[in-house]
Amino acid sequence: MNVFLVVLLVLAGVALLLMEMFLLPGFGVAGIGGFAALVGAVVLAWIKIGHIAGYITLAACLLVSGLAIWGFLRSKALDKMALDSKIDSHVELANNKLKKEDNDK
Repeated sequence: MNVFLVVLLVLAGVALLLMEMFLLPGFGVAGIGGFAALVGAVVLAWIKIGHIAGYITLAACLLVSGLAIWGFLRSKALDKMALDSKIDSHVELANNKLKKEDNDK
């Protein structure tokens, strides 16, 4: 049961951190909750299962978080969220007699 809870906390923590980084603005409840879930998973593994499991859980948290962020960045999901339009228009000056030096001021 303890191993299942540790795995569940790691997955929930990574999911919350991904939501915070890519979907929700700022460092809010999801970011703090994700970080707390990852820390809780490591602490729970360390206390309930043993120190070797704590080290393995810590390494797994770092590896899974890194792979999840890398995978999300490489996916097409960010292309659908990002603005992709280019602006080709320009503004005409009201007084065309102005010299270029006057425009730079």
